[in-house]
Amino acid sequence: MTFLNIISTTFKEVLYSVLPITIIVLLLNFTLTPMSSAMVWKFVIGSVLIIIALTIFLLGVEIGVTPFGNITGKSLAQRNKLWIVLIAGLILGFFISIAEPGLLVLANQVNLVTSGEIPGFVILIVVSIGMAVMIAFGFLRVFYNVPLYKVLALIYLLIFGLAIFTSREFLAIAFDASGATTGILAVPFILALAVGISKLKKDSKAAEEDSFGLVALASSGAIISVMILDILTNTNEFTAALEITISDQDAIFTPFIAAVPTYLVESIISILPLFVIFLFLQKISFKLKKKDFRQILTGFGFTFVGLLIFLIAVNTGFMDVGTSVGTSLASMDNKLYFIIISFILGVVIILAEPAVNVLTHQIEDITSGYVKRKAVLISLSVGVGLAVCLSAIRILVPNLQLWHYLLPGYVLGIGMMFFVPKLFVGIAFDAGGVATGPMTATFVLAFIQGAADTFEGADLMADGFGMIAMVAMFPILTLQILGMIFSIKSKTKGVERQSE
Repeated sequence: MTFLNIISTTFKEVLYSVLPITIIVLLLNFTLTPMSSAMVWKFVIGSVLIIIALTIFLLGVEIGVTPFGNITGKSLAQRNKLWIVLIAGLILGFFISIAEPGLLVLANQVNLVTSGEIPGFVILIVVSIGMAVMIAFGFLRVFYNVPLYKVLALIYLLIFGLAIFTSREFLAIAFDASGATTGILAVPFILALAVGISKLKKDSKAAEEDSFGLVALASSGAIISVMILDILTNTNEFTAALEITISDQDAIFTPFIAAVPTYLVESIISILPLFVIFLFLQKISFKLKKKDFRQILTGFGFTFVGLLIFLIAVNTGFMDVGTSVGTSLASMDNKLYFIIISFILGVVIILAEPAVNVLTHQIEDITSGYVKRKAVLISLSVGVGLAVCLSAIRILVPNLQLWHYLLPGYVLGIGMMFFVPKLFVGIAFDAGGVATGPMTATFVLAFIQGAADTFEGADLMADGFGMIAMVAMFPILTLQILGMIFSIKSKTKGVERQSE
């Protein structure tokens, strides 16, 4: 595929991802939730900038960050020394998490909502440590050939044990962090690493099967680390507040320009460590040809520029509109509008998510067409629609808490692991990262928080977070159910050996 073709394909994917939400917001502006013209224009400019930003960012990931992950995985496999693999997992896991746009947005939102009582950088560092430890642990699992489903069962047993001692507020943030940290930068890099690491095993049954599951383990590290932070700090009283920045008519462009210095520093801090690691490894290990070296350098450049524009766009007008729409709908006498719009947003987000197309094709290929792409897409879209819808209902019903959803959901998901073809277990648990894309971590998060801040009886901290967690959980259930359907079909069609 030529460079121009990659740009064209990436641009179309991003356009399909952002455009549906933009259209829904503009329709709502002229019907249920009218906004000031300044806010609408800032949203439109923000949407255009996000399309440009994600195109540049994903292009950088495609030509720079993912090849870096591939080369690193192969290099580690060739060295075949466990201690080197574990150290590499810790270092790379930490810095890839810090650079993840979805986690940066969530950390900033936690900082904003708690008025700085939980600083964003603390969430960023704690989550990144948890992710790094679990990536290294994931490498260890592959090396010693421990079945993924057994490891996940033990990890989620630990998570729900810790949940007993975790406050409602931190429980929501912990599960949200797990979805936000495995996004558009981390997932391709982790998967690329996993493919290389799976070659460490001399007796590997299938590198394909081992390449799944590392994302799931990485995201579980985010949950555990935030829970431990809460248990150690024991801070349960927060001053939660949410502000919407509404500029004057003349100040449409000024906020975007004013935001540049702040997010320039944030982008440099996020990307620079990973870039330095690449230069170091190139010097001592990779020894890439000039052409390949220049390509990865260019990729890092694109990733940096894309991240900078993305952070400016989402934090200047785009998320404010999400908050405003959520506030307006939750304030209406007829709460049915709020529930219906929540469901529509969930469906639209998953249908438009570029990574979902990759996942659906992958499942159809693996199952030789017995699990149809269309069936996966419909199941995922309805599932994620329900996830956002149930998050909206949780705001409206005072006694309904996040764990009322997560506990039965994960018990069901973990129980199914023992009956589902093992390949589907890895795919299902990895799919949470696919579902929680850039639009979920920005617009829909702000939408739910706006509603939680407005509705009397709702708690901004406990009810405003947790939506990303719901969106991450539903694919685990959906895809394992599809795996069970495939298993039943395969027994009658004689293709069972391919999936197990």
